[in-house]
Amino acid sequence: MSTTRAEFNEFFPQLTSVILSELPSFGATPEMVTRIKAMIEYNVTGGKMNRGLSVVDTVKIMRKETELPQDVNEKAMVLGWAVEWLQAFFLVADDIMDESPTRRGQPAWYRRPDVGILAINDAFILESCIYRLLKRYFRSEPYYIDLVELIHETSYQTELGQMVDLLTAPENDINLDRFSIEKHAYIVEYKTAYYSFYLPVAMALMMTGTPVDSPVYQVAKDILIPLGVYFQVQDDYLDCYGEPELIGKIGTDIEDNKCSWLVVQALDRVSAEQRNVLNDNYGRKQPAVHAERVKELYKELDIEGVYKAYEDKAISELEAKIANVDESLVPRAVFTAFLNKVAKRTK
Repeated sequence: MSTTRAEFNEFFPQLTSVILSELPSFGATPEMVTRIKAMIEYNVTGGKMNRGLSVVDTVKIMRKETELPQDVNEKAMVLGWAVEWLQAFFLVADDIMDESPTRRGQPAWYRRPDVGILAINDAFILESCIYRLLKRYFRSEPYYIDLVELIHETSYQTELGQMVDLLTAPENDINLDRFSIEKHAYIVEYKTAYYSFYLPVAMALMMTGTPVDSPVYQVAKDILIPLGVYFQVQDDYLDCYGEPELIGKIGTDIEDNKCSWLVVQALDRVSAEQRNVLNDNYGRKQPAVHAERVKELYKELDIEGVYKAYEDKAISELEAKIANVDESLVPRAVFTAFLNKVAKRTK
């Protein structure tokens, strides 16, 4: 049985307490403790928690158990929240770099009057908390250093993806010559797929006794990285074509000059005249007619049809890869659980 968000959330205060209880040994003042508590609670919770829940559910699948023993469940929960903590670290920093006004329906952390540029150091603290928790709960485990190295490598991959994203579409510097299908593919693989899809499963594999030199990790990567790319392409599509009441936001990728899958597909298909339309309208925040003109061009190029064809092909290829998984190595259910959550989603 899948772990519920309520069960997952119930475990969170235990981890916050662990972090806060250590602070006096580092000479932390009551003011520091209060601020770190507020910063953790504001930034780590409040998301959909799909990444964290995936760790726990994958452990259940690997152990062929619907309910985990208490000690195993505790460790799986810690790793699940470690992924959510990593996500919080990325998002606090990302919001500063993108100058985002909001996150999860509330002001971005750096936009709070009592925070500002101090959010940079807060992001570092959020990252450090991950390793404090791993040390507390996993230091005696034989796979402890493998977990640490996995998170370090995943962080590096994500940061490289963020770097290419920022260099490709710098704020207030619109140049569509920087955009390409290849750059978009790199950004979505490195910035999203590794930490959102591969990391939770790799953690669960380590925790359930899969040696780091096992071919299972490559099998997982070969399925989960393309799945993560498909997920991000979906996000790009939904930003333009999704219903705001379903996706929970009004899409602004066009206005924000994002290197989106839609625009790189358009650039690959435009005539010289259509390219001029993109050059004149893409990345312009005001007036709204600019974004509408880009959407009209997408319609002329049938980018929605291009996406539907891509989606069908992506799902078909993923299903074929999953069908070929040797279940003596890893249950196919590990991957079908992910695909079922992602395929044809509308939010």
